[in-house]
Amino acid sequence: MEPAFQSAATLAAELRERRIGCLELLNHYIARVERFNSDLNAIVVFDFDRARARAREADAALARGEVWGPLHGVPMTIKDSYDVEGLPTTWGVPELRDNVAATNAVAVDRLLAAGAVVFGKTNVPYNLADFQSYNAIYGTTNNPWDLELVPGGSSGGSAAALAAGLTGLEAGSDIGGSIRNPAHYCGVYGHKATWGVLPPRGHAKPGVLAPTDISVIGPLARSADDLALALDVMAGPDRIEANGWRLELARPNGRGPGDWRIAVWADDDFCPVDRTVRDAVVRAADAFRDAGSTVDGSARPRFDPAEAEDVYMGLLQSALSVRHGEEEFRTSLERIARLGDDDSPRARRLRAGAMHHRDWLLVHERRTRLRWAWREFFDGFDALLCPIACVPAFPHDQQRDMDARRITVNGETRAYWDQLFWAGLTCVALLPATVAPAASGGLPVGVQIVGPEGGDHVTIEIARHLAELIGGFRPPPGYA
Repeated sequence: MEPAFQSAATLAAELRERRIGCLELLNHYIARVERFNSDLNAIVVFDFDRARARAREADAALARGEVWGPLHGVPMTIKDSYDVEGLPTTWGVPELRDNVAATNAVAVDRLLAAGAVVFGKTNVPYNLADFQSYNAIYGTTNNPWDLELVPGGSSGGSAAALAAGLTGLEAGSDIGGSIRNPAHYCGVYGHKATWGVLPPRGHAKPGVLAPTDISVIGPLARSADDLALALDVMAGPDRIEANGWRLELARPNGRGPGDWRIAVWADDDFCPVDRTVRDAVVRAADAFRDAGSTVDGSARPRFDPAEAEDVYMGLLQSALSVRHGEEEFRTSLERIARLGDDDSPRARRLRAGAMHHRDWLLVHERRTRLRWAWREFFDGFDALLCPIACVPAFPHDQQRDMDARRITVNGETRAYWDQLFWAGLTCVALLPATVAPAASGGLPVGVQIVGPEGGDHVTIEIARHLAELIGGFRPPPGYA
């Protein structure tokens, strides 16, 4: 496999052992960007000059016997929504076109301290709020498996760049599957961390310091090992919390498939998934069963899926409302005043975006009960395998009214927002979830591996073993 598709961990080892130079590897990726990115439009901000200067410094450091960290010299890109000093942070919002970051996000500083060489930023949807990645500033990102298909969102540029071999590692974010659905659509790995494990400061609109409910940051990569490496680099308390706590995530401690208790939730009448998605989840479950894991296809957390979705959608819309400007929020209030008795999904979403604090606290209580139901469930299981989205990558659909958009599940037309259900199960409960490639052929399909709060390294380890059992990342045709 050529360097472009190697894991970041492998690349780091090659660089440390000086089998390839840091500048040489960076130029290899830049050459691929120049060759392939015009069709994909995955990387939308380029910082080649500064990256080349840093790569030269990385080579010089290695020549002196200095290793900056576990990512020394590894070229990587960063999702647009992170602050990178001297580069624009737009969130796909035209009014932020000229918003140039004065400092780095905390996670970016940590990746740089680990030795990474950042050479660009990747595309997102408007306000990070879509399963596609297009905006009026940078245009549309395409899926490298088929340019007519979406790459996912909001970390769509991240996943497309990784799948096409344009970058060595990526940092994304997730409030509604925004790391995991792009990983699923593009055939790479993604990890949504336990809420609060990775400090999000600097992944925000200008002037915002408070973390957003549900929202997390996290890595995307071409291997589970890279997810674990990047997680450790990015994790830990921010300075405001550092005097009071330290992070000690649960570790697999040498356990393997023969030790694991795995539940499987491959489909549900409440939100059906396409047979290609179900088959991928079942394939992963069968592989673990054959490897000696205890696999249970009927166990479920003790809550109603409809209750979980209702709580999630309420808290999600409330959390997203802070991203809207004052004028947009006032417009929402005017629309709410005209709703009357309308109880449609659109009406409920509008009301949730302007709920009173007391109402939010009541929904938060319901969320806390869901968290306890999950905690009790994981007393009996190490992980749950389930879908991350209802369908594989679908054709671009940029109708302005998202409620008018549709997806097709087993020949049946379904609501566009159905794509949120499987992602929201874990978002609302603040759980870690890793997406790993699991399709046997055709378009990529990912399986979601869910664990208890703080079980991030366990879900990533299960993803690593899954690759050993059924295979992992495969390059899309035409890019290898």
